[in-house]
Amino acid sequence: MFPTTSYINRRNNLRKEMSSGLLLFPGNQECSFNYLANTYSFRQDSTFSYFFGLDHPDFAGVIDLESGKDYIFGNDVDMDDIIWMGPQPTVEEQAKKVGVTNTAPLANLEAFIKDALQKGRKVHFLPPYRAETMIQLEQWLGIHHSQLKKAVSMELTHAVIKLRSVKDLLEIAEVESMVDVAYKMHTTAMKMAYPGIKEQVITGTIEGISLSYGGPVSFPVILSVNGQTLHNHNHDNILKEGQMLLVDAGAESALHYASDITRTCPVGGKFNQRQKEIYEIVLAANLNAFAATKPGTPYRDCHTIAAETIAQGLKDLGIMKGDVKEAVANGAHAMFLPHGLGHMLGLDVHDMESFGQIYVGYDDEFRPSEQFGTAFLRFGRKLEPGFMVTNEPGIYFIPELIDQWKSEGKFTEFINYDKVETYKDFGGIRIEDDILVTETGSRVLGTPIPKTVAEVEAIMAK
Repeated sequence: MFPTTSYINRRNNLRKEMSSGLLLFPGNQECSFNYLANTYSFRQDSTFSYFFGLDHPDFAGVIDLESGKDYIFGNDVDMDDIIWMGPQPTVEEQAKKVGVTNTAPLANLEAFIKDALQKGRKVHFLPPYRAETMIQLEQWLGIHHSQLKKAVSMELTHAVIKLRSVKDLLEIAEVESMVDVAYKMHTTAMKMAYPGIKEQVITGTIEGISLSYGGPVSFPVILSVNGQTLHNHNHDNILKEGQMLLVDAGAESALHYASDITRTCPVGGKFNQRQKEIYEIVLAANLNAFAATKPGTPYRDCHTIAAETIAQGLKDLGIMKGDVKEAVANGAHAMFLPHGLGHMLGLDVHDMESFGQIYVGYDDEFRPSEQFGTAFLRFGRKLEPGFMVTNEPGIYFIPELIDQWKSEGKFTEFINYDKVETYKDFGGIRIEDDILVTETGSRVLGTPIPKTVAEVEAIMAK
């Protein structure tokens, strides 16, 4: 847990962004796995964690803008709980750790909210993403769950996005510690990537590293020799010589801050010439986009730089042709890069995605593209100091997409389909770093994870 003053300051900063009313922050509940008492590991709601810091199910926080009071509603444990879990601190004791002195049982929250509503006060809440929370909000607010989306407070949504987007030194250190855990995960995966090993064995090993040094993985591990499938969670393949292993994985801290790293390595420890050529293009895209990442630069421009680097590199190999800028402007590069450069990172691996990409990654000046590929850029607005973003360009040879575009005669002025056909067995390569925007530029977070051809081959040789 961060110092008490961190949570007090966050709530006070939020007050400055809001006009009037109650700010309601439901914490998460336990979520059953396959029967009621067998639950998944508890994960607190990120925004409740940001403002109230308590990692306990069935809590709710309220900020009263008029009275200046903060509240935590939750239940103390009973004897049955103590028998199974041991003694637990009271709600009052927990609340004091985050600077809250007003507490009450969770059952009292409904009457508290309805009293405010009867007095004509506004109750602000954020977009819910769990069914259990929707049911709670329906009960507390009297709004049918199907209508909650319409009643979400945009004033609160924009205020929370503004505050959570800029990371302080404590948050930066927390994320950086999880990048260091990701270093252990990814270098271990590289050392294990040899013929005869099953993907699942590597997956389980690196998940164990995350649990040993941080917490659970920050998202389900993506690990596959079929890297052309962007989010491939099938781990059934046996590694073979000549394949590439793509690993996209990160760790989550006890305070729920995430890392998100991707590396791609050659099975057996040595890149062949074809693999090296494509890898070097992706690496150049990663480095060129990073060099452009600084305050005031729209991240959409960094995406374009990565896309043009990829198009130029593929043109040099005879896979693409024509004018590079024109090819990217028309979206021809998206056959090989069908996603955006990156997203925000923090308490969520896709930070604040539940609020809506249109509000987190864009603003009135910068709007999402409707073009295939670039439409999946989750973050396009201007960068500011304290922002954390991922930088994750890739090149993928997706046989089904190649066949579709070829049959449609799409972008024949920019794509050499005869050459592309010879890469349909290649798979995909992605290289991803976690980036902090600084006052003067940006820096890659954490211990440097092997990224160049020489670094990857060297760590795999150990």
